[in-house]
Amino acid sequence: MNLQELPASETAGIDHWTRVKKRLRAELGEDVFTSWFARVDLEDHSDGTVRLSVPTRFLKQWIQSHYRERLMGLWKHECDDVHRIELTVRGAVRARPAVGGVARPVPAAPRAAQQIKLVESPVAARAETVSTGVARPAAATPRDGSDGLEGASLDPKYTFDSFVEGESNALALAAARQVATAAAVTFNPLYIHASVGLGKTHLMQAVASAAQASGRRVLYLTAEHFMYRFVAALKAQSALAFKDTLRTIDLLLIDDMQFLHGKQVQQEFCHTLNALIDGARQVVVAADRPPADLETLDDRMRSRLAGGLVVSISEPDFGLRRAILTNRIDSVRRSHATFAVPEAVLDYVARHVGNSGRDLEGALNRLIAHNQLTNQPVTQEMAEATLRDLVRNAEPRRVKIEDIQRIVSKHYNVSKADLLSARRTRTIVRPRQIAMYLAKALTPRSLPEIGRRFGNRDHTTVLHAVRKIEDLARSDTALAQELDLLKRMLDA
Repeated sequence: MNLQELPASETAGIDHWTRVKKRLRAELGEDVFTSWFARVDLEDHSDGTVRLSVPTRFLKQWIQSHYRERLMGLWKHECDDVHRIELTVRGAVRARPAVGGVARPVPAAPRAAQQIKLVESPVAARAETVSTGVARPAAATPRDGSDGLEGASLDPKYTFDSFVEGESNALALAAARQVATAAAVTFNPLYIHASVGLGKTHLMQAVASAAQASGRRVLYLTAEHFMYRFVAALKAQSALAFKDTLRTIDLLLIDDMQFLHGKQVQQEFCHTLNALIDGARQVVVAADRPPADLETLDDRMRSRLAGGLVVSISEPDFGLRRAILTNRIDSVRRSHATFAVPEAVLDYVARHVGNSGRDLEGALNRLIAHNQLTNQPVTQEMAEATLRDLVRNAEPRRVKIEDIQRIVSKHYNVSKADLLSARRTRTIVRPRQIAMYLAKALTPRSLPEIGRRFGNRDHTTVLHAVRKIEDLARSDTALAQELDLLKRMLDA
C-alpha cells in the first residue's frame, strides 16, 4: 500500500504533521529536534484530536512537560479544529502506519541495538565531544572500572600538574585534591561552579584521573551523557541494572549539571546521589552557576547539592592569566623547541584578550599557527593584527538571565521562586514582566529560551511582557527611570 492509496483524511494528516515537524526543526534547531522529535510518529488525526506516539515513557513525559503548548500552537496553525493532542507510548509491535509509511508491523529492536542507537544520537555524541575536546568511538573499551558502564573519555592533559593555580581557583583546587587523594570522604558532595572556560572540566578530569590511578572505581559523565545513558537503559528495559551499577562506584563526577533536564532523570539522579552519599561514596558536581540558581532542578535536589562543599572559581587576575600563558608555551616548546614569544607580547595577551583560560589558549594557538605557517617571528605588531577581534577593548559586560532575576528580585523585594512561579498577583506579575523585558533587551537569548528560564513559559507570554513594559515605559516616567536604574545595576 503506497501513500496514494491512503484515505484522503490520513493523507491530509500526514501533510499537516510534515509541516509541523518542519517548523519545529526550524525553531528548535537540528540537534534538539533530532533528540526529542525524530522518533515521534503520527498515529491518527480525527475529530479534532491528534494522536502521536513515542517509543518511551520518558520521551512522552519530556515532550508533555516542555513542548505540549508549542505542539498545540503549531497544530492549530495548520488545522483550526485541533483542540487536543494525545501522546502514547508505542508497544513492541505497531500495526498503524507512521508518517508517510505503510501499515506494517514493526518488531522491537534488540536491546543492544537500541542502546547503541540512542548513545550515538547527535546531542549525545556532541556532549562527549564537548566534555573532553575530542570525539571518541561509541564502542570504546570502558576505562572507569565500573563494570562496563562507560564514562566520558578523560583528556590526558587535564591533570593537577597542568592546572595553573591562582587566587581565584586556589580553594577549588585544594578541595579537588582532597577529594582525589583522601582515604575517607570529608565533604560530600563537592560542588564546583564557574563561568565557561575557567577550569571546571580540567579539575573534574584531574580528580577522575588521580582517583583512578589510586585504584578507585570512578565514573565521569556530563549531565547530558548521564541523561542519555538513563534513557537508553529505559528503552532497553535495563534501568534496574543501570541504577545498581551506578550505586556501586566509589566516585561519581557529573559535569555541566545545568544541562540535566527531565523530571524522571532528575529523580533518578537524586536517588543515586542520596544512595552514594549515604553509602560514604564521593560525588563531585560541576556547573556554571551555584545550586540555588539551577532553576531547572527541583528544590530537593538543589538543597542536597548545596548541603556539601560549594566552591566557586572566579575570573583570573592578570598574574594568573600570565602564568597560564607561560605554562602553555612551555608545553608547546616540547614539540616546537624554537617557538618563542616576547615578554611584552605575553603581557599584551594577558591584559587584553579574554577573561578565561580558554580565551587565552585560543589566542596563543593563533600566534602559534601564524608563526608555523608563515615562518614569521611573533612580534607585538603581529600579535595586535592577529588578535584584533579577540581584544577586550570596550567589550560590554555580558549580562546573564540569572543576574537579571537576582537584581529584579532584590529591587522589588520578591523571591526568585516567585518570578518563576505561576502566581498572578500584581506585586509579582510586574517584576516578572520587567525581568523578561530586561532579558530580551540585554541578552541575546530567544523568546522561547527566555520563557523556559522563567518557569517554562510560552514565548508568547514573554512577547506580551516585553510589549507591555515597552508601552508602559513610554507614558510612565517613573517606570522608565526604574528600568534605567536596573540597567545601570546590571552593568556595574
